[in-house]
Amino acid sequence: MASTSTTTPPGETGSGNATAHPTRLTLRRVLIDTYHENVAYMHRDCDVYRAEGFKALTKVEVRTNGRAILATLNVVDDTSIVACGELGLSKAAFAQMGVEDGHSASVSQAEPPASIGALHRKLAGERLTRDDMASIVHDIAEHRYSKIELTAFVVACNRDELDREEVYFLTEAMIAAGKRLNWHEGMVVDKHCIGGIPGNRTSMLVVPIVAAHGMLCPKTSSRAITSPAGTADTMEVLSKVELPMEQLKGIVRAHRGCLAWGGTAHLSPADDVLISVERPLSLDSPGQMVASILSKKIAAGSTHLVLDIPIGPTAKVRSMPEAQRLRRLFEYVARRTHLSLDVVITDGRQPIGNGIGPVLEARDVMRVLENDPLAPNDLRQKALRLAGRLIECDPDVRGGDGFAIARDILDSGRALAQMNAIIAAQGSKHFDHHNPRLGALCFDVAAPQDGVVTTIDNLQIARIASLAGAPKVQSAGVDLLCKIGDTVQAGAPLYRVYADFAADLEFARQACAKSTGYTLGTSADIAHSFVEF
Repeated sequence: MASTSTTTPPGETGSGNATAHPTRLTLRRVLIDTYHENVAYMHRDCDVYRAEGFKALTKVEVRTNGRAILATLNVVDDTSIVACGELGLSKAAFAQMGVEDGHSASVSQAEPPASIGALHRKLAGERLTRDDMASIVHDIAEHRYSKIELTAFVVACNRDELDREEVYFLTEAMIAAGKRLNWHEGMVVDKHCIGGIPGNRTSMLVVPIVAAHGMLCPKTSSRAITSPAGTADTMEVLSKVELPMEQLKGIVRAHRGCLAWGGTAHLSPADDVLISVERPLSLDSPGQMVASILSKKIAAGSTHLVLDIPIGPTAKVRSMPEAQRLRRLFEYVARRTHLSLDVVITDGRQPIGNGIGPVLEARDVMRVLENDPLAPNDLRQKALRLAGRLIECDPDVRGGDGFAIARDILDSGRALAQMNAIIAAQGSKHFDHHNPRLGALCFDVAAPQDGVVTTIDNLQIARIASLAGAPKVQSAGVDLLCKIGDTVQAGAPLYRVYADFAADLEFARQACAKSTGYTLGTSADIAHSFVEF
């Protein structure tokens, strides 16, 4: 069992609450993923736990090797997790310390976050100033807030909707709290979708198209948290996506674009922390959405952004008035932050493409790039229109010509060549999209009657794909065989579900039994979509 030491290494002092020789414990890496929350573990019988008056969920400061972190304390009774002379740290917390197991560290009570007064004012329904927001975001980025305090902030901002000035202050603060890339070019373009539409892998087509046109498009994307796949998850089927920043910069300079996971860039780190509580609560208020998206894009060095807002009965945005309100908020904050923004309102009544899940979506993307007859036309058309809007940012391109230029780049094979070059530079996985390895287990969901597909529930289809194992199991997911407007006969397959594990397959099957996500009727029952394309 590790012993307790009271020696302070030269040059290291404790926190304001610690003694001149703060109590030291031996660090132990605890293999628990606490997802953006620093958690410390201390044994109930530890002398330090008793002497310092710690309690479960106390905020503690841990110092070693010239570094300090704040963590939420969990108390354990099992010496196999931590012994009495040890301080356990979750994976995220331990990584920040930059030391090995067995290194000694001081631990003391942590001071309350400096911004706690501003948080209490927001909880009381008051409007926050620029300084208030900057203070809160700084403390969030420094992991000074517990999950309870984070949840309080997120819920307060959702309940008393942030006004547009507060959204601007939040965006500004989130940019300032992290790194900011500078590509040393006058125009850096990007495309983003607010999400909620399964299979919507247009970024993997837009990037090679606009890069082939010569525009700089360094795309850093997130992984899925609750959806069946994010852009980074799908791209990971084709190549490596976790790349050191210097390597990523080299790829962008050589090939005018990339498709990588954004976690290594440390852009807008407060956003990653806020998302860790927003997603489980299913809270995505307009103000926090705007700040989240724009802070990441500006921090990534983007100067021009095309933003996709899909609307539909089961999309994030359900109506045109709601979409227009969100558009105006995005445009206001973008204008204040000097970002050129083009908002496009698109059809979100159903999934885009056929495949939902990393391997299936990668298959669809490569089919579009190869101009394969089996390529989903809706994915192709949407990607071309978004790429066209970005190309029209080029001062040498006349308005309205972007779509034709994008189509020529795709049809000529230049987009495919550009994508293959990016894949090779990032580290090819040699994915065979002509014969992809899909889940070993599968079942079809059949139409219960004759009719026309009138609606497809985005949320239910995404849930079924997730239950089947996507994105963790790359080969799992849903392959759509029918879309809105298709005529089907009773017993004909609407879609096929793939899984690698029997338990996952059964979970998906049970979800399908409750609701297939499809509604059948007549052509007259199909709701019209009044969108830009």
